[in-house]
Amino acid sequence: MSDTTQRILCISTYEKGQDLLRQCAEMGVRPTLLTVEKLRDADWPRDILEDVALMPENLTTEQLLNTVSYMARGRRFDRVVALDEFDQETAAAVREHWCMRGMGLTTTAFYRDKLAMRTGARAAGFLVPDFARVLNYDELRDYMAAVPAPWLLKPRTSASALGIRKIHHPEQLWRTLDELGDTQTHFLMERFVPGDIYHVDSVVSRGEVVFSVVHKYGKPPMQVMHEGGVFTTRTLDRGSHEWSALTELNAALAPALGMSRGVTHAEYIRAHQDGKFYFLEIAARVGGAFIADLVEAATGINLWREWARIEVSDLLGESYQLPPTRTDYAGSVLCLAQTAEPDTSAFTAPEIVFRMKKHHHAGLIVRSPQPERVRELVDDYGQQFANLYLASMPAPDKPTA
Repeated sequence: MSDTTQRILCISTYEKGQDLLRQCAEMGVRPTLLTVEKLRDADWPRDILEDVALMPENLTTEQLLNTVSYMARGRRFDRVVALDEFDQETAAAVREHWCMRGMGLTTTAFYRDKLAMRTGARAAGFLVPDFARVLNYDELRDYMAAVPAPWLLKPRTSASALGIRKIHHPEQLWRTLDELGDTQTHFLMERFVPGDIYHVDSVVSRGEVVFSVVHKYGKPPMQVMHEGGVFTTRTLDRGSHEWSALTELNAALAPALGMSRGVTHAEYIRAHQDGKFYFLEIAARVGGAFIADLVEAATGINLWREWARIEVSDLLGESYQLPPTRTDYAGSVLCLAQTAEPDTSAFTAPEIVFRMKKHHHAGLIVRSPQPERVRELVDDYGQQFANLYLASMPAPDKPTA
């Protein structure tokens, strides 16, 4: 008799997504985790996992497909989920190889490849900073002649602000492309647009954004990554023009780029020059830098658990229902710290709801029914963190968490 147990294969090369794994198990679907050898002893919820399978880092696609297909000989998997951004293409390749429901490689590119997502967003009518592919040198010459410097040279499939270089004149670009060699086509050129940057975190079900919440960064993440400083973000006033405009824009974005179900983390910039909102990027994942905790503090929605509930509901043929939400406001303050285990006990505001526990990082999340109170605390704590804890180091070449 064939096994009728329903299972989800979760792939992750970073330690995250424990709540998604637990939610799957709570709904009666058995999760198996495929992760890398170095995370063998990570804090995985082993009590609810059917199996933890390990693989070496940097497997080729063919080797990965061989690995998961061997696993599937003795255990039928009904869904494949990538917990981290850098595993999205892997999961898409597995789905295509197994002819399984979910995003394939082409749709996944709209959520991983910055050139693809800009092309798709512009075709769907979104404002996007002027950009060009790094491919034909005549195209690049025409682009630089038409678009004022400075420009950003961005890796197409990196995350956050990793690997971005600011280019001030054409000769700098040509020298950089010589340095990049054959890898240069994995970058794009984009006009540098000064402005305020926002992130909208969403839940998507059956091609519709059923939940979203809008936050505004303090310093732009690229500035924090490359120049150092304290990372802050806070929930926008729900009665503001920014909230309504970005909510409306974001409601059209994921469906336009082909997402049927899941969660998204999207970023937009409001240009100082013209006051308009421009699309920057979108990812089919939960945001990093404790953004999941920030969203939960403000709204009561745990994005990891809702992602699991959407996948399992689809698997079971059931309708997904968003749980009740709160309309509080939350703010996050986070920085690289000089000490391994920084002590934040001197911060005692009753609005503090979360203290981050991460090696060589200091961080807090505050919550209030009043957006101005959150702004006040985030601004104050941001300055104090800079004085008390802040350490700096060169931006890494790739994510470390």
